[in-house]
Amino acid sequence: MVTLQKLSPLDDAALEELGFTWHTDEDGTKYVSDELVEVSHSEAEAYYEAANTIYDMYVEAAEFVIANDLFFELGIPFNLVEAIKKSWESDVHWHIYGRFDLAGGLDGKDIKLIEFNADTPTGLFETALLQWALLKHNDMDEAKQFNNVYEAISQNFKRLITLFDDTELFDERYDGWKILFSSIDGNDEEETTTRLLQQMATDAGFNTSFEYLQNVNFDDNGISDAYENGYEYWFKLYPWEDMGHDEPELATTISNIMKNQKAIILNPAYTLLFQSKGMMKILCDLFPDSPYLLKTSFEPLEGIKQVEKSVFGREGANTKIIDAKGDVLQEKDGPYDNYKKVYQEYVDFNKDIHGKKYQAGVFFAYEACGMSFRKGDEIMDNMSKFVGHILV
Repeated sequence: MVTLQKLSPLDDAALEELGFTWHTDEDGTKYVSDELVEVSHSEAEAYYEAANTIYDMYVEAAEFVIANDLFFELGIPFNLVEAIKKSWESDVHWHIYGRFDLAGGLDGKDIKLIEFNADTPTGLFETALLQWALLKHNDMDEAKQFNNVYEAISQNFKRLITLFDDTELFDERYDGWKILFSSIDGNDEEETTTRLLQQMATDAGFNTSFEYLQNVNFDDNGISDAYENGYEYWFKLYPWEDMGHDEPELATTISNIMKNQKAIILNPAYTLLFQSKGMMKILCDLFPDSPYLLKTSFEPLEGIKQVEKSVFGREGANTKIIDAKGDVLQEKDGPYDNYKKVYQEYVDFNKDIHGKKYQAGVFFAYEACGMSFRKGDEIMDNMSKFVGHILV
């Protein structure tokens, strides 16, 4: 049973002062829970170890996919294959951050990988800043969290220059390179998240700017903003798979920019491999004895309860829960039905006294660096609630 602590919520005005405007869901309910999940120190350590181990497994699996040309199996758009290979070849294409979604980890339940949001993960603002602000608002010890997300990502930006070296070497190697940050105009959550990442990079010592995606220029000379200022790095909060399918000309141009070493794209193109839920089938093939993996296949699993997912999909869309006889117990519609499917062994989430379910999200930036929870029903969707945590 999930143990919770009640707290006094931040009102809408206070949230908006922090820059958090997406505090109320479409049905008028509050997106941020007025409770905290209690997590023991040993449970937090187990989440930390799980995320670090799983990331290493993803790296090995990506090497296997590239070496064996398994891009089609993962649903990767053909026009991004060369960009993926190019980004994988050199450590200068550094993975800034991602988020593992995990079942279990509380009340003695085993930790199981649900998926890896490696390219454009949501929940960054909430995890890095908001749950810390909730503790402060309630006069709780702000150190009582597994949460150094802000510092970890800032340090990871420095590794764009130092790579695996000590980030203290950043200053002596830094030569004034600039990062342009972009999101789509009209989406408050994505813009706020992107600007938070921009601040992290600024804190790390980079010169940074922001430009809406539709105003960014791409040509043979690289990437520039609306004022024709060039940038060595471009961070886009825009999914690689959307670029490949919806903006094929842009995908080709970006691949050429990378090939000609005119700019480095963040997160790197190879994170599209991690983002594909088809990677969980590859993981099962390579690591059949891993305690963190649920059986996953490109074909329906025989005789067990399972979850059907699209290899690329978000917020529970186009997800089905299927019983051992093959009957659909529950499903969510969505725009991702044309993508290839994977079938993952069903696992129950931790529950509270009211039967609500909790999925842990553990952020990764060079190492596991913080966590939070989503509370919802059988299929976690865009009506799931954000829940912070406290170490006990």
